[in-house]
Amino acid sequence: MDMNQYLSMFIDESNDHLQSLNENMLQLESNPNDLGIVQVIFRSAHTLKGMAATMGFEDLASLTHQMENVLDLVRNEKLRMQDFIFDTLFKSLDALESMVQDIVQGGEGKADVSSIVASLQAIVRGEGAGGTAEALSAANNVETAPMYPGIELDEFQYSVLDQSITEGHKVLYIQVQLREDCQLKAVRAYMVFELLERAGEIVKTYPDVQDIEQGEFETTFSLYFITQKDPENLESQILNISEIDAVTVANLDHESLQQMAQQSAATVEPVEKATTAISSPDPTVAASPKAVTSGGASSTKTPSKSTSSAAPTRTIRVDIERLDVLMNLFSELLIDRVRLEQLASDAKIQELTDTVEHMSRVSSDLQNIVLKLRMVPVDTVFNRFPRMVRDLAKTLDKKIDLIITGAETELDRTVIDEIGDPLVHLIRNSVDHGVEPIADRIAAGKSETGTVHLRAFHSGNHVFIEIEDDGRGILRDNIIGSAIKKGVVTEEQAAAMSDEEAHQLLFAPGFSTAEKISDVSGRGVGLDVVKSKINSLGGNVTIYSKPGIGTNFSVQLPLTLSIIAAMLIKMGSEKYAIPLTSIVETGIIKKGQIRTVHGIRMIPFREAHIPIISLSRVFDIPDFDERTEDETEIVVIRKGERLAALAIDDFIGQNEIVIKNLGKYLPAIQGVSGATILGDGQVALIIDPNAFIK
Repeated sequence: MDMNQYLSMFIDESNDHLQSLNENMLQLESNPNDLGIVQVIFRSAHTLKGMAATMGFEDLASLTHQMENVLDLVRNEKLRMQDFIFDTLFKSLDALESMVQDIVQGGEGKADVSSIVASLQAIVRGEGAGGTAEALSAANNVETAPMYPGIELDEFQYSVLDQSITEGHKVLYIQVQLREDCQLKAVRAYMVFELLERAGEIVKTYPDVQDIEQGEFETTFSLYFITQKDPENLESQILNISEIDAVTVANLDHESLQQMAQQSAATVEPVEKATTAISSPDPTVAASPKAVTSGGASSTKTPSKSTSSAAPTRTIRVDIERLDVLMNLFSELLIDRVRLEQLASDAKIQELTDTVEHMSRVSSDLQNIVLKLRMVPVDTVFNRFPRMVRDLAKTLDKKIDLIITGAETELDRTVIDEIGDPLVHLIRNSVDHGVEPIADRIAAGKSETGTVHLRAFHSGNHVFIEIEDDGRGILRDNIIGSAIKKGVVTEEQAAAMSDEEAHQLLFAPGFSTAEKISDVSGRGVGLDVVKSKINSLGGNVTIYSKPGIGTNFSVQLPLTLSIIAAMLIKMGSEKYAIPLTSIVETGIIKKGQIRTVHGIRMIPFREAHIPIISLSRVFDIPDFDERTEDETEIVVIRKGERLAALAIDDFIGQNEIVIKNLGKYLPAIQGVSGATILGDGQVALIIDPNAFIK
């Protein structure tokens, strides 16, 4: 059987399991006595081992099996988790990730993990651990199991099975339970049949073979099997197949075979329903067959009583370029829709108006679907960082808490794919250079545990990702001194720099304040790459820092192509659009209410004062100046917790607009994030409110 067709699925599922293992190991490290987490970890490791073995990646399967041995002792309370055990398991996960990456690149998933395997085996032997490894072989013992409902046999089939027992063959009743979310039931069943047919003869199945091959069963199928092989080995081999949830192997004798045949003949209910009685077997026949039962994380899972087929998750993979084409086509449709709405309004023809309104409702629903297709939660990037911070903290002998907020914030998939590496650089720098060593923190009157905040939030048509630490902050003198020494700036240039300009020197190519180059970080080594990558995405990164208090790296990422709701405004003869998501409220301000404080024009707003910004002066609009007006319309905008007011000429109204990139034909214009085409064919610039709030 050619397994290459399943390689893509194997890689995706392996990455999911490895991510789950990392996350749950971190939880277990915080709660080492929680056996529930251990069960979840064991289940993921067991599934990963089975998938790897099925695909023929023996090194990967072997290493996972060694991890299983350790986890099995822990879940059976024969071994207590300790720091060195956690470290060894995390090293194992790193090795597994490297193997999977090798497979992604066309390799065979091989790596030298002999030292890790030796450490795992030492833990199992009880060397250096707080517990012992006695009775490890007990997991292979054959236990007495309850009677399971048989499959209806005709006279010939029963005779074959009975005669096989007489001749010394093993007659097994095998029941296989697939995972409920299994999407390839027929393929998994085929793999089971292929394995068994190499070891013996299948006499009867339920459902019929044809139904199983077509996937026309719920999650369970069973069969009678004749073999000379060891039942425990067969059970283990079946469990190695991906997406197998549980396997029951009952070794039958003459008496138990007869009882099962009589039971199946006496009932008219299908076996799928009858299996719900497994948890409460008939006590008169419970001790007859010898069985081996394994259910991964739990062997007490009750099969579903529903006779309806479980609805599988249906997903398909779509090339991102096709989504780009779909978005562009819909953008053109939206522009035409707005134009039609305006024409219908001018024509005042009722039938045309009704038709256009219906088309608008349908296209609005389509618009929501198209927008959601490309959006992915930033959690897909954030979920790798807790493990990374944990490892860095141990390497640097620091105590650090990583607090993640806003992981559900959605971002365009193309941006998600590119933003991971820049965030890695910023977090590593915060952990290494931002958060002080424990002794320095205590001397400064701080908690010995440092905190790194990783947060994401929407603001206007941008997403902000902030990495903030409560460390030593950035010292201006250190930056200036290093910059002059490296020839990045002259002494005269440095003297004229503001603190913000000095902070930006960190992004100069090759610049670093680190006295030693380490494999963890060196502030400046990599930060030039961070800035260039973020700039290539149409975003920017800003540094806010106070010595002794901490540093905040704020990454602003635009939605490069999106459809948003906006407020259309007029500035003289020109039209502009402001994203509704950035607007707090609108209003009118009298000329006498404007005050100048330290050279900044301010207005009262909700028991506070906020700056007011003149768009006519910012954009040099020739035919409007609010200074000649007694009253001025304003739009109050926000960026995070900070507010400002924009002075405008007049409001046009709300509308949905398509953001179009200005491209390379126009230079970057401060305060403008793009443009849109209005219903009358005019072009309106889209204002970026974030540019007006510092």
